[in-house]
Amino acid sequence: MAKFNFKKGDTVEIIAGDDRGTKATVLEVLSKKNKVIVEGCKVAKKAIKPTEDNTKGGHINKEMPIDVSNVRKVEA
Repeated sequence: MAKFNFKKGDTVEIIAGDDRGTKATVLEVLSKKNKVIVEGCKVAKKAIKPTEDNTKGGHINKEMPIDVSNVRKVEA
């Protein structure tokens, strides 16, 4: 398994993709997939089915994983 320089709560900068230049915090590290989930970046609209808790269903905005090579750690 690869060693990461990131952990939950770190501040990172997106260096590639649509959100290039954005600085935000890491919400989750997916070490087996070599990806991280960054707050407010690469947001996708997901459809959810109605359930007992959410009787209407509808859409939610969800952060999707970003490859580790597209993220750089920012020193505070």
